[in-house]
Amino acid sequence: MSDAAAQERQRLYEDRWSSYGANAGILNVSNQLSPTELKRYDLFKAYNDSFLLKHSPDIAIVRWKRDAILFEEGSYLDLAFYIIEGTVNVFLAKHQDQSVQPIFEARVSSLSSGDGADDMPTMSHTAFQAQVEKQGGAREGTVTFLSSMDFDLPHGGAVKLSTGDIFGEIGALNGWPQSVTAQAATDVTVVQIRLPALRDMKKKSKDFGAHVDRIYRERTLMNQLKSTPLLRGSDEQFINELANRVELVSLSPGDSLTVEDEPVDALYMVRSGFLKLSQTLGGKPMAVSYLSKGMTLGEVELQIDGIEGWQFTTNSVGFSELVKIPASDFTEIVRRYPSIERRLWEAAVAKIKDAGYTKKHVDKSDLIEFSLEKGLVQGNSILMMDLDVCTRCDDCVRGCASTHGGRPRFVREGEKYSNFLIARSCYHCEDPVCLIGCPTGAIQRANIGEVVWVDDTLCIGCSNCANKCPYDAIVMHETGETWGDNVLPEYLRGRERKVASKCDLCFEAESGPACVNNCPHSCAFRVGSIEDFQQLLSVDQSQR
Repeated sequence: MSDAAAQERQRLYEDRWSSYGANAGILNVSNQLSPTELKRYDLFKAYNDSFLLKHSPDIAIVRWKRDAILFEEGSYLDLAFYIIEGTVNVFLAKHQDQSVQPIFEARVSSLSSGDGADDMPTMSHTAFQAQVEKQGGAREGTVTFLSSMDFDLPHGGAVKLSTGDIFGEIGALNGWPQSVTAQAATDVTVVQIRLPALRDMKKKSKDFGAHVDRIYRERTLMNQLKSTPLLRGSDEQFINELANRVELVSLSPGDSLTVEDEPVDALYMVRSGFLKLSQTLGGKPMAVSYLSKGMTLGEVELQIDGIEGWQFTTNSVGFSELVKIPASDFTEIVRRYPSIERRLWEAAVAKIKDAGYTKKHVDKSDLIEFSLEKGLVQGNSILMMDLDVCTRCDDCVRGCASTHGGRPRFVREGEKYSNFLIARSCYHCEDPVCLIGCPTGAIQRANIGEVVWVDDTLCIGCSNCANKCPYDAIVMHETGETWGDNVLPEYLRGRERKVASKCDLCFEAESGPACVNNCPHSCAFRVGSIEDFQQLLSVDQSQR
């Protein structure tokens, strides 16, 4: 390897370990560590050499200078931090007045409507267009932080962490933004572990997995259960007892959680991820619904007499984290708190209707399968075009370009479902992986609904976000400029300047998304969920 190539490889390696600025505050990053070097630390002694060799590229020893910010609240990280030496303060710095939303609620993804009605509600094409434009446009609002993060701190509160403490792992594993700011109180040395290694470490070692789960229980779970509508009205002592008894379940892509007709053992509450619910129809499995963050599974089976086995086979689509409440504890909950039982009955009825509707409408099953496979379930605003109406005039692209200084923010191509094109435009995901690891914080939430945008003044063109986006919705744009001689980090100097380019929903424009507004044939739509897409398909079919 040439010296230049070796330097570039080292630069890329080092650039992965800071989530705040361009290595701002880092005094030193270790070279890739051997298994022998890693085993000097208690954290890695339980793992064999082959395991450590495989994951060593995702582990580094990093020394931060005093007062350096390791990460800020609201940032998305794929890192966990383990303190070897020194102290770190974690505290609330910026968002003390933001609203807090619970994540667990007895609800389902139901596409059926009314009391057993077979047909989807219909509206005119124009009315639906107005509705989805309103959903996709710029909205007033503030950043909403989940109540369950790494730490539960009062406003103005702080916690000091020292040798042996681990932090950041709950947000990394669950895809949640960090709820606190972490700042070095002294010069501090930490082991930094990226998400792929963290997941495998938790899975490989029961002791490490139990340690991470214990931290989650101590810092997060109690407040999480207390805030959820499912347990609202329960006394604190009961919730505390429940928090100590529940099990924490981690699933990898393809893992099975439940099998149809097998005995029911618990109520499950989804912390993060997506799970597909299937039922057998005509001897073949058919997707009938899905679960995402905040949803529950098991309320049907545990409440209806005569049901002895799971009604659904449940498989994890990606990595998922769940809370498992054993059946005996579930029985105690509904015995002591009738109001909770009523909420669970409502969820159970809705889930039964949902499954029944899907069995009668096979196209919905196909849509669920497609949406899970292509990631549409993640999206809060997805650009779709009716190809039966679209004339390929590209007014949508030109409108986007004129709104963004001549640079279009999407590509009029992509996946197709029925007669609709799902354009290569940002989905503005519920859990946007593109935000993880941006070295300057250039890609961020815009504090306007679910908008994810790129600040060109901060972007250094590293391609991190473009490489992470699973849907090819971010492209690197050439600016025609070169970086100056005083820019930091130094490796950029004299290089061609590029910036990441992606849809921002025209959140600064009063009229909303230009792609929709500039379509002369009303064939461009913004949809915010599978339910919206199903309704769009239904309206389109009813007008044929």
